[in-house]
Amino acid sequence: MTYTANSSRYSYNNFKRCGNSGLDLPQITLGLWHNFGGNKLISESKKMIFRAFDRGVTHFDLANNYGPPYGSAESNFGKLMATDLKKYRDELIISTKAGYDMWPGPYGEWGSKKYLTASLDQSLKRLKIDYVDIFYSHRFDPNTPLEETADALHRAVQQGKALYIGISSYSSNQTIKINKLLKERGIKCLIHQPSYSMINRWIEKDLLKTLSKLNLGCIVFSPLAQGMLSEKYLNKIPANSRAKKNSSLDPKMITKNYKNKIINLKKIAKNRNQTISQMALAWVLRHKQVTSALIGARTLKQLDECLDSLNNLKFSKNELNSIDKYAKEENINLWATSSKN
Repeated sequence: MTYTANSSRYSYNNFKRCGNSGLDLPQITLGLWHNFGGNKLISESKKMIFRAFDRGVTHFDLANNYGPPYGSAESNFGKLMATDLKKYRDELIISTKAGYDMWPGPYGEWGSKKYLTASLDQSLKRLKIDYVDIFYSHRFDPNTPLEETADALHRAVQQGKALYIGISSYSSNQTIKINKLLKERGIKCLIHQPSYSMINRWIEKDLLKTLSKLNLGCIVFSPLAQGMLSEKYLNKIPANSRAKKNSSLDPKMITKNYKNKIINLKKIAKNRNQTISQMALAWVLRHKQVTSALIGARTLKQLDECLDSLNNLKFSKNELNSIDKYAKEENINLWATSSKN
């Protein structure tokens, strides 16, 4: 049966202007990093994409190597773009990225013009679309002149293959530099995508101030710290979890000290009539600089729980002070190397 979108999808009114641009983004974005790969799009994943759109989520975030295997998340999403979602293309914001390893050899990762150009061309073929709305430099490349990376991003816009440009995991200093380089080339950086959560607060040091000064949007990824900001790991590590698979979450991070924080945060969330995950999403969205929170989901139940966080985004001073007692760094920023310089 052909999918037909919910006619009331825009009644949720959950959009926010992205920096100094004309683009509004939903405050929750669905990311396809995990659970959308493989040789075919499983029924549950397909249902999640449709449910998200039905609830006003117009922004879907991908990258060249999302899967596994690499490229499969884009390919699977592309099948939907060629069928069920085709007639809704102009209502969607589709993002992709290039920067991490994608294919063998010296031209398969980082920030050269050769790699970024080839990767975007491949992504468009897999996604079965003519352009992406946002194309990101997925990480800073310390061994390639930033001018070359800026040239490649400018070229993508000039050729009509991307409408907007974004960066991910760049430091404050790197952000200032590439923003200047893009301006010199007649385009602007739209948005920054850093990791940020209650237990990964590096952007509060200076990046948020920089984004505000430059009028850039901000979409934070891993706001639930890959599931650590939930009740998932309070008892034992679930068999189907990232920590159990040891894929992107080291099980050694599930410490007694961490569990104590979660127990106390759970109490604060309960007083707000929220789950820990809902409170964690509302917490990152409290910053005026943060346009959207990028979530992943494995089930429809998880997706709906995250979207319901938008029902209560306000915090009292007492709530924020109480949260700060337990919202401490857990040394979980896997992407810190990219943002050091």
